[in-house]
Amino acid sequence: MRFALVVLTALALAGCDSGAVPSPAEGDPGGAGGGVAVAENVVDLRNDGLAAGPEAFYFAAGRSEVEAALARTLGEATGRTANGECGAGPIEFTDFPGGLAVHFQQGRLVGWNWRMPQDGDQAPKGTIRLADGDVVLGTARAVAEAAPGFARITASTLGEEFSLGPSIGGFIENDAVAMLYAGTQCFFR
Repeated sequence: MRFALVVLTALALAGCDSGAVPSPAEGDPGGAGGGVAVAENVVDLRNDGLAAGPEAFYFAAGRSEVEAALARTLGEATGRTANGECGAGPIEFTDFPGGLAVHFQQGRLVGWNWRMPQDGDQAPKGTIRLADGDVVLGTARAVAEAAPGFARITASTLGEEFSLGPSIGGFIENDAVAMLYAGTQCFFR
């Protein structure tokens, strides 16, 4: 009887959750809400989401809202793909000009990945940057290594991988930052 009461209580509490994503205004300074205005033509990549112009999104934000804001800021999506074999489960990816890919599971934002543009990539309308720090794509190895929170991931099987604090990672190629990422990824290690 006691077990049934505990289960019913847990179910009742779970049923009270609206599943709503907190508004950006509820965020902490430096979080995806951050309380800091972002210029209309800037995408700030953050450890817990991103901001596209004046709109900020935490991980768990809805896909259509995130994609619409990024399209206004960077230009229309350049591609959509999916991988059902990711370690975290199936992930859908939407690519934008400038080498930015946003990751979704079950219609919710779960991660982002920003890589060096490749041949054939479109230039973004706006600017993409990492909100917290001076490390961006192309940053020299020495500058990245001197950034607060920098740590090499020596056990990586994917190349010269590093972290910038507990929530943002990246890769160095040819002595410069070639990729940055946060949230759920589909790397095969």
